[in-house]
Amino acid sequence: MNNSFLNKFTPKEPKFFPILKEMADVILVASDLIIECVQNSDHEKAIEYYKKIKEQERKGDALSAKIFDELNTTFITPFDREDIHHLADRLDDVTDFINSCAKRIVLYNPKQIPSSAVEMANFIRESALCIGKAVDELDVLKKNSKKIKEYCVDLHVIENKADDVYENFLIDLFENQKDAVEIIKLKEIMNELERATDAAEYVGKIIKTIIVKYA
Repeated sequence: MNNSFLNKFTPKEPKFFPILKEMADVILVASDLIIECVQNSDHEKAIEYYKKIKEQERKGDALSAKIFDELNTTFITPFDREDIHHLADRLDDVTDFINSCAKRIVLYNPKQIPSSAVEMANFIRESALCIGKAVDELDVLKKNSKKIKEYCVDLHVIENKADDVYENFLIDLFENQKDAVEIIKLKEIMNELERATDAAEYVGKIIKTIIVKYA
């Protein structure tokens, strides 16, 4: 086990931290793109944004696969293998949901994207910034665990705000939108944004688990 007496005196591979940081950077780039995408009403431009987000999604998949490969070839890891793998998977989920939202915008081509979508996209970007800061500190976890916990709390607060926006969007949608097809389109698009904020909060939960084990 990584926390055994022997491992306390054995050098641990630091190579996972740069990969996790790259994954956090991918989320941030994708979040910037989805903000621009939901602010734009032109379908052709939406297609271009989707292509750019898809590039980030593929990059995230490749980095996640790299983490898995490194786990299989590394003798001593900085944290439990399952925690590293779980963290990488959840980071990848955030980008996947951003990509899924952009894909639905392109496929469904809604008449108008609601302003609440911009709010949700901005929440995703705030979450991406928190994730980036938390991941930056993982290699000095014992020194900065308090700060990392604060970032995780921030992720929870952001997710709660996003839930409120999503719930209010649904209330307004069903009260005021008369086109049943548009209701379906907009609900699915917004749902993917909401799932992205949920996934970001989940990243914080995994990091807090790591803190409990190692800080």
